[in-house]
Amino acid sequence: MSTRLWTLLAAGALALAATGCGGGDGGGAISADGSSTVGPFTTKAAEDFRAQGGADVTVGISGTGGGFERFCIGETDISNASRAIKDEEAAICDENGVEYLELEVALDALTNVVNAENEWATCLTVEQLNAIWKPGSKVKSWNQVDPSFPDVSLQLFGPGTDSGTFDYFTGEINGEEGASRTDYSPSEDDNVIVQGVAGERGGLGYFGYTYFEENADTLKALEVDGGGGCVGPGVETAQDGTYAPLSRPLFMYVSLDALGESEDLREFARFALENARSIAEEARYVPLSQQQLDEQLQKLEDALA
Repeated sequence: MSTRLWTLLAAGALALAATGCGGGDGGGAISADGSSTVGPFTTKAAEDFRAQGGADVTVGISGTGGGFERFCIGETDISNASRAIKDEEAAICDENGVEYLELEVALDALTNVVNAENEWATCLTVEQLNAIWKPGSKVKSWNQVDPSFPDVSLQLFGPGTDSGTFDYFTGEINGEEGASRTDYSPSEDDNVIVQGVAGERGGLGYFGYTYFEENADTLKALEVDGGGGCVGPGVETAQDGTYAPLSRPLFMYVSLDALGESEDLREFARFALENARSIAEEARYVPLSQQQLDEQLQKLEDALA
């Protein structure tokens, strides 16, 4: 893990330890939990907000699903998510009287990575990715992916089932959220996936673009052919939609009750959106276009009104 990303995440962990576990129960000024992909964005926003005299923001990283579990019973003010909330999660929020505002804060190019010593693979088709990751897949060697590839053992690493990245990837590649082979090394911590792929010559894994950018010296990103030719992950390809089907929005879900009760939360939500483009660039996300950002700011102002 790079020093800068470790600093961002460690700062969030320290804030969590210092201020408790949630504005929802009065334990801290503002509490956030959820996606490891979105976590560094919220942590960077929290650091900048605090540096300008704002309140403390606690940032936990339990995965998108784990974040919604806490959020929908009122334990947190913000749920970071790398996918939209599911119907069953929304139903739990509704049962507990938790109303929320969905805000897009950045974009992501979900990235397939291989070991830096992998000189044979540069681009995989969606069909090849499906053959590797579909439920019951028996692909165990790179030459089973493509006969021109060497007979090197395929070692797979990926997000755990609480991850929004897992849900999004399986939905786009395998046609159904949660549909995946199970004989791989899962982790809710993307840095564990980084270390796994970096340590295996035949390693293959996937996670958000931020984590590739932070580890580009030890990993290689693959291009993806979604039917229109090979396209690599990046800022421009995520913004213009050519990195299909693996470009996606990233979200912060904000409790409307907490938003109405807490001036600190209102200020932080405004701050995060007003500075979303610079925060995204500093934390190596794909920033929203100005038009996209203006739409999110209007959603917030409408909710506050």
